[in-house]
Amino acid sequence: MAPTVTGPKIELHVHLEGTVRPATLLAMARRNNEALPVRTEAELTELYRFRDFSHFIQVWVMTTNVMRTEADFRQVVVDYAAQAAAAGAVYVEGIFSPWYRVHRGVRVEEIFHGYLDGALEAEARYGVQVRLTPDIDRVLPVDAAMEVADWSARFARRDPERLIVGLGLGGPEAGHPPEPFAPVFARAREAGLAAVPHAGETVGVESVRGALDMLGARRIRHGVRAIEDPALVRRLADEGIVLDVCPVSNLRTRSVTTLEEHPLAELRAAGVACSLGTDDPAMFGTDLETEYAVAAGLGVPARELYAAGVAGALCEEPVRVGLRKLGEATDWDAVERAARVAAPAALARIGAVAL
Repeated sequence: MAPTVTGPKIELHVHLEGTVRPATLLAMARRNNEALPVRTEAELTELYRFRDFSHFIQVWVMTTNVMRTEADFRQVVVDYAAQAAAAGAVYVEGIFSPWYRVHRGVRVEEIFHGYLDGALEAEARYGVQVRLTPDIDRVLPVDAAMEVADWSARFARRDPERLIVGLGLGGPEAGHPPEPFAPVFARAREAGLAAVPHAGETVGVESVRGALDMLGARRIRHGVRAIEDPALVRRLADEGIVLDVCPVSNLRTRSVTTLEEHPLAELRAAGVACSLGTDDPAMFGTDLETEYAVAAGLGVPARELYAAGVAGALCEEPVRVGLRKLGEATDWDAVERAARVAAPAALARIGAVAL
């Protein structure tokens, strides 16, 4: 069991496909007649012991391809909302990657309708407000990436609830810089979708600068390698660019060797606003409560993480006002005491699993 940490939470960085628990993933594979290289939950858990980021991407593609129906995508959102709500989440921005699904024969309507219906059901059942940010895999050619931007814009225009709020860029950074995708994000911006790319996870400061300068990034997902350049850190702080930081993910993919060396605390001390996310929690063996306990162990207060979430959220202003009021009504001293108590066990558990 993860340590219990109270208090409201905002999560801006979670890949919905990576939230599916092993038993559910195996059930999806069976009903969709999709092959997996493993048969049991224990074998799937073992598969999730990643050698490095490249290995993680290989396993991610291999396992998430079992999701094929509108019902699958809807279930993914609703199931995660239940988990996140139990950890105190009140607002979640979920990432999903449609291109490979479509090009394996899944209708784009099934994907978007499934996620959109799931977001509505999540709020109705669990009170978690879910917004969606489709993601482009940066290994795609620009014309394929433009397809994703056009799909996202089309469904955003049709959505009266305004649940699709941004467009992301994910996948392996090495050899795939952000600059070629500038026209794609310009088109998304015309449709009212904010740029929320991954950058500075496995590649250094040039990736973060490219995301800011060429994509017009509203936030940076990860961004931790920015710490290598004090001038870039000052820019992030001065411009109020929120980094969506995922410490356990960085440990699991070997982006950092230990949690103790994670730059979250150093970024916070330099004035950079950081939200906290689980990234792919089912694959990394984490959850929101664990991430908050880890952050407490690194000396980062929960109230600051929540405030960064409010600042970085792509929601409409009335929702932001409500989130801010909830934060103001929270006894953060009590929340942070609980987080500090939970931190040693969280650090020990995560560290032990990572060996």
